[in-house]
Amino acid sequence: MTSSKEYGSSSWELIVTVDHQYEEEQKEFTLRVTGDLHIGGVMLKLVEQINLSRDWSDYALWWEQKKCWLLKTHWTLDKCGVQADAKLLFTTQHKMLRLCLPNMKTVRLKVSFSSVVFKAVCDICKTLNIRRSEELSLLKQLEDTLKKKKKKDKNNKEPVIEDILNLYNSPVISGSPASPGLFSKTMTPIYDPVNGTPVPSTMTWFSDSPLTAPNCSILAFSHPNCSPETLAEMYQPRTLADKAKLNAGWLDSSRSLMEQSVQEDDQLLLRFKYYTFFDLNPKYDAVRINQLYEQARWAILLEEIDCTEEEMLIFAALQYHLSKLSLSSEAQDFTHESEVDEVEAALSNLEVTLEGGKMDNILEDITDIPKLADNLRLFRPKKLTLKAFKQYWFVFKDTSVSYFKNKEAGHGEPIEKLNLKGCEVVPDVNVAGRKFGIKLLIPVADGMNEVYLRCDNENQYACWMAACILAAKGRTMADSSYQPEVNKILSFLKMKNRTMSPQAVSDPESMDMKPERFVSPRYAKKYKSKQLATRILEAHQNVAQMPLVEAKLRFIQAWQSLPEFGLTYYIVRFKGSKKDDLLGISYNRLIRIDAATGDPITTWRFSSMKQWNVNWEIRQVAIEFDQNVSIAFTCLSADCKIVHEFIGGYIFLSTRSKDQNETLDEDLFHKLTGGRE
Repeated sequence: MTSSKEYGSSSWELIVTVDHQYEEEQKEFTLRVTGDLHIGGVMLKLVEQINLSRDWSDYALWWEQKKCWLLKTHWTLDKCGVQADAKLLFTTQHKMLRLCLPNMKTVRLKVSFSSVVFKAVCDICKTLNIRRSEELSLLKQLEDTLKKKKKKDKNNKEPVIEDILNLYNSPVISGSPASPGLFSKTMTPIYDPVNGTPVPSTMTWFSDSPLTAPNCSILAFSHPNCSPETLAEMYQPRTLADKAKLNAGWLDSSRSLMEQSVQEDDQLLLRFKYYTFFDLNPKYDAVRINQLYEQARWAILLEEIDCTEEEMLIFAALQYHLSKLSLSSEAQDFTHESEVDEVEAALSNLEVTLEGGKMDNILEDITDIPKLADNLRLFRPKKLTLKAFKQYWFVFKDTSVSYFKNKEAGHGEPIEKLNLKGCEVVPDVNVAGRKFGIKLLIPVADGMNEVYLRCDNENQYACWMAACILAAKGRTMADSSYQPEVNKILSFLKMKNRTMSPQAVSDPESMDMKPERFVSPRYAKKYKSKQLATRILEAHQNVAQMPLVEAKLRFIQAWQSLPEFGLTYYIVRFKGSKKDDLLGISYNRLIRIDAATGDPITTWRFSSMKQWNVNWEIRQVAIEFDQNVSIAFTCLSADCKIVHEFIGGYIFLSTRSKDQNETLDEDLFHKLTGGRE
């Protein structure tokens, strides 16, 4: 007999669907519950009713209508708002997910569908042996970018199974024994006795990891380039608006995969989202450096970032060099300690471009501020005028550049003084044509003033360009990053110098290089194969002696030198404007760009930002800067939460320092990027 208490007014029936792993059909169970029963009690009742002996520890309740997990097991049904009409699913929190990595390889592994994406990416990166997981995130590929691929799939219906690397033997569960101190700085790198390649030192910390040596090789070493036909099938953005579409699919880091309608065995892209690559270290970052190189390589090949023909040839030469090293028997003889130390010295150049990348010799920063003084040529574009450069005597001091009629007039009042703080600095260089120009876009009340400077040679250009780059960030030449910046610019110019040795042409292996694999389809169409091969081989002479890791770092460095590097585009409508504009978000600034011409209109630095907020009702982002400057815009090409997260994410990353022992303040990240909480 059933007591009358059970059928009292306070109890009701709750239907829960159980998602059994390895079984196709889901089963429904009806539980009689009261509002004061906690979530843990519901799960206990359910497991007792299922009456199956198995490990239920990974299971949790998912509320379908509200699209949320009920993970606070001490909360009651009343507190959660669960009533008799609720559809609950009892399912595993960790599910299979296919991830397309920056090197276009797909890995299949178990990922937490109940943790926020920020935490899930952290766990994924631990499995893949990638440090600094906060720089990466997950991206949904949008339908527009898949159209070309679908045409190809119709001709080839069989799935390419061998391209998927299965890592599902070891689920990515946070708090696993491998987690504590996983990426300690004190680890000693270990080298494979067979081929000398560095086995990532973390590998010895967890013998049951799915990332065995062969799998690590797939992730840490680049593989032959795809054919030109395959490249032509892939989506290539043609306009800045197309580039904005690519950035619409970033997942919300503050919500879980399940909350964002990601299903089991879906495919997502794992990509470097924030272009601030902190503390790159060849001893521990074999996978990270390779994946970063691959993301840069594909961005160049698919023209997601613009570069000149001269720069394209440098990228092609480095790719050709890396493909030769990967295929040769001496592929991995780059790992001797002395060479790793040399590469570490080059890494300071990579950090120079980041706001936080300072060296230890702080004494340099408090001495007298040096100045540059030299004859340069200047041109200010005006309508209906020829591009005529006129020589002046220039003096660069602090963050300003002044110019005078001649050297003798240098002690008097300048013709004009240009304050470069917050300006855009764009290289205007053609080494073959002996053109060393600097394009300055200087912010003024109604937009940007264009000024062109022309230098006489490489050394003069490197010194003045480095000074302009630092001044734009509000730094002077006394800053310790000035000389490394000069050296970086000189090394990039040296790579652009083309010198051809007769041996290179006569090498039969070189002539069979298939040059179309190393350049974007647009450049491949421009030249005959033999012409292209010759030009790549000319550029290759400057990098032919580089070891593998250094070549990858040089590629990343050259990528960082491109004017468009690190800019993520969105189509926005500014408050009070009648037309759409583009917003470029970088690690240290926001740029308003004319959608029709692609020209920068205004730049706002994060360093002068006072506060920003989002009006979630009208989906408007509002930002206040120093000197009573305020802007507001709505985002048209993506959810405004994505833009809000980019701004907060870059500010969060600027707080990192090497003293933090690699621990992340996850709460601070969510405070800066969460928005709604």
